[in-house]
Formats: sequence, C-alpha cells, structure tokens
Amino acid sequence: MGIEVGMILEGKVSGITKFGAFVDLPDSKTGMVHISEVAPTFINEISDYVKIGQTVKVKVLALNDGKISLSMKQALPKEQQKKPQKQSRSRQPYKPAPPVTSPGDYEWQSSQKSSPSSFEDMMSKFKQTSEDKMSDLKRGGESRGYSRRGNGNGRK
Repeated sequence: MGIEVGMILEGKVSGITKFGAFVDLPDSKTGMVHISEVAPTFINEISDYVKIGQTVKVKVLALNDGKISLSMKQALPKEQQKKPQKQSRSRQPYKPAPPVTSPGDYEWQSSQKSSPSSFEDMMSKFKQTSEDKMSDLKRGGESRGYSRRGNGNGRK
C-alpha cells in the first residue's frame, strides 16, 4: 500500500522535538507532524499533547523528496478541527462616563464644592495652581542637580 496525500492513517509516535513529532507509519515509513498541526489550539509544549509510543491518527499533507508531512488536527472530525472559542468573561454593557456639568469638576480645581464661580475666578484659580506646580517642578529639578545646560560633567 503506497502512502498518498490526503490519506488518513494510524501511526505510533517515535520521537518528539521542540518543533514537532515523528510518527512511524505503515510500510516502514516515518513522517513528521509539525507542532502547528498537532492540535487546533496554540501549543507551547508538544509533550503536553503527545507521548512517545502513543498511537495517533494523522492525515498526509505532502510528500516531498521522501519526507512525509503529517497533520493530527486535520485528521480530526471537522467539528473538532476548529479552534475552541475563548471563554468570554461576562462583561458589563458599556456605560459612558457621566457628563461634565461644570468646569469645577476637573481635577485641577480644588476638591471643595463651593457655589458656582465666574469664568474669571476659575481661570485665576487655574493659573495660580499651574504656577504653583511649575515652581515646585523647577525647585525639585534644581535640588537634584539638574539644569537645562546639561549635567555639569561636560558630556551631552
């Protein structure tokens, strides 16, 4: 009996490598199942799926220069060849964030909720907060020895 492309055969796993498994076929032939053709899921470690001496069903994919390419996953029934669906986590439906009702809801303003202010009041508070933060940053940089001209050791 000659081995032909498309045939489904049984064989015994005779060797395992990082990239696949070697299977002894009838007529004293040996073929290889690439790791991507072992199972319909991603395989990190082939030895988790096949063991030496295990009898497996394989489909002949190609015959090239005496080499026989095999597939275990294509020898499975059609419904088992598909990748299993990922377990979907129960998601909550999308809910948009509540709308910003006033400029006072922004983080840069104080956390105290006072009566509504005028635009000018809010702008002056923002400017003051920004200036305070900038001066803190400048002071922090100087105390660590940083400057705009470099690190002081002549290198850039």
